[in-house]
Amino acid sequence: MRRPLTTTPQVDRLSAGLLVESAGYRVVRPRGTTDWLLIHTRAGRGLLRLPGGVEVTADPSTATLISPGTPHDYGVDEELRHWDIAFSHFHPRPEWSVLLDWPQVAPGIGQVVLDEEVQQRTTPSWSAAALWCRSDRPRADLFAMNALELVLLLCDTQNPRAAPIDSRILRSLEHLDQNLARPLSVAEMAAAVHLSPSRFAHLFTAQVGTSPSRYLEGQRIARSRLLLEHTRRPVADVAREVGFSDPPYFSTRFRQLVGTTPLRYRREHAPPPPS
Repeated sequence: MRRPLTTTPQVDRLSAGLLVESAGYRVVRPRGTTDWLLIHTRAGRGLLRLPGGVEVTADPSTATLISPGTPHDYGVDEELRHWDIAFSHFHPRPEWSVLLDWPQVAPGIGQVVLDEEVQQRTTPSWSAAALWCRSDRPRADLFAMNALELVLLLCDTQNPRAAPIDSRILRSLEHLDQNLARPLSVAEMAAAVHLSPSRFAHLFTAQVGTSPSRYLEGQRIARSRLLLEHTRRPVADVAREVGFSDPPYFSTRFRQLVGTTPLRYRREHAPPPPS
């Protein structure tokens, strides 16, 4: 019989790792810790035992968040006898507070269920966080914090308290952003996430708050503003770089949406040329 782990980690900013544990693995900390603990069950099952005989399971695809001061008594579920997890003890940045507001399954314990695509997206970030925690390179802790932040942001897309975003819409937003410079139809955006155009347009509008075509144009205009502010490229080149094949039409839409012409916008916002 393996003895429970009772030591309390000393965490400056965070620690992170990947574990595959078998029957008998158990952690008991009656007073909890001063940090937050995030556990992502990748396979198998964990069991959390709480005061009063309450038990919470950590099933596959479930992320479990334990707040500071919450008693720890968790380990491998005896029925499955296997628990594959990614974990992190961390002290959050102040702006992470909105990312830690999870549905509570028991006092001090939040859980969200991650769909398959979001789980896959967290995998490289978990690996990076664990790698940087083992590194002695300068600023390794900051790299690890950035990796963990991405994990929390991905978990937040599945949090019902945060208006969850369908993973197919997340994927379409990335596809759109990576292809602003070329023609993009709703049919192509829908095909990229294996939806019909009508279903995609309805889901996108419900999730994002505007239609795919309007969102695409808004992103193109936003990118063009950055290029006008920070480069000396001709307006026609800027138009083509953000996906407008007709520069005069770009100028018309820019004026309608921004309230001024591209040239005037550049004069008002671009830094002066070097002397």
